[in-house]
Amino acid sequence: MNSAEVLSLYNWLAGQHITIWIDGGWCVDALLGRQTREHSDVDIAVHRRDNAKLIFLLESRGYQSQVRADTTEWVYVMKNIEGLQVDVHVFEYDEDGRNTYGIEYPYGSLTGKGTLEGQEVNCVTPEWMFRFKTAYQPAEKDLNDVHALAIQYGFEIPKSHRELP
Repeated sequence: MNSAEVLSLYNWLAGQHITIWIDGGWCVDALLGRQTREHSDVDIAVHRRDNAKLIFLLESRGYQSQVRADTTEWVYVMKNIEGLQVDVHVFEYDEDGRNTYGIEYPYGSLTGKGTLEGQEVNCVTPEWMFRFKTAYQPAEKDLNDVHALAIQYGFEIPKSHRELP
């Protein structure tokens, strides 16, 4: 998936009055302001109130649900015939900012802004993206993401994530 495809999806959904936040590898790239690696998909966060409409719209564009071991009502993947894949993370907060459904994005973690091809996009904040990326045993791509975020934002890399392949 390339940045033009990500922006096309982002802008199309915005035009349909659905707010999304870029997560995962594309979030790292948006926070860095440049594409740093290849991506097989785009991870997006969407509020529960918009989830049914999101599914309807993606299906109207030929996307189909891809059943995986981790598929739930709040984490699912949709893929189209061209191979574009969207990994959807659904969340909901109550009026006090507590997570009440789905992916437990900490309150305030979805207030980040990044850029793809010069366009500002909603995304996870740099601090939270770094925390998310260092919360599990890293794959090579995750180590590279962690190091790039640390350099850009001055974060200290945990010992478990210091060794690049």
